[in-house]
Amino acid sequence: MAGFFQRLKHIKPLRSVVYAIVGIVSYPGLMILNKLKISGTEHISKLPKHNVLFVSNHQTYFADVITFLHIFCAVKWGKKNRLGIPYYLLNPFTRVYYVAAEETMRGSFISRFFTLAGAITVKRTWNPDSKIKRKGLDPSDTRKIERALDDNWVITFPQGTTKPFAPGRKGTALIIKKIKPIVIPVVINGFWRAFGKKGLTFKKKGSLLTVNFKAPLQIDYDAPAEDIMKKIMDAIEQSKEYMMKGAHHWKKESIN
Repeated sequence: MAGFFQRLKHIKPLRSVVYAIVGIVSYPGLMILNKLKISGTEHISKLPKHNVLFVSNHQTYFADVITFLHIFCAVKWGKKNRLGIPYYLLNPFTRVYYVAAEETMRGSFISRFFTLAGAITVKRTWNPDSKIKRKGLDPSDTRKIERALDDNWVITFPQGTTKPFAPGRKGTALIIKKIKPIVIPVVINGFWRAFGKKGLTFKKKGSLLTVNFKAPLQIDYDAPAEDIMKKIMDAIEQSKEYMMKGAHHWKKESIN
């Protein structure tokens, strides 16, 4: 069944339908029950349609990605830093994939359905059930991301967890060194407050959700992976330098 869903996600007309369904269902939670503030779409409006990697901090399993998809579709229709009325779902931007943990996407029918929106499923480096720990991404998972970048945009969360200020995974930097994509940092906030961890239930209505797209990173692709990773973590405001600034968020997430 998992392989069946994986094959279906490459059918773009079907993905357009999935985007429309997910978009209609999620729009009220983003724009009516909460307030969404978008900035920096000028950095993505003229990007090529391939070999672009978005790196972002992570606060929920699904709400973050769903919001990105809304924004990309809106930008395709010429909107700047806003969604407005979601008529953009009539012809959505579907040349985008997102990296997600394999076990997360197998968790429920809803998560399997959302796989059709373009999930690149990867194995976690740490599996709490099997107690198995691996170093870096599986080579087959790396190839999935590389193939997706050939003709699309890809969203990835270098920390691989919703825990704030967790260290970044070096696998992201290794992919950047090899493929040399345009790298767009994204900083999000408020999603942890508004939604449950999976991003499918509401925790607090009236929350301010922010998404800030920054300018493409200037990267020395020949630099050590550790240096590239540090630049990314600084850009998505998850490095040690930002930890004290986000102390309230860190404490709240620890409680949850």
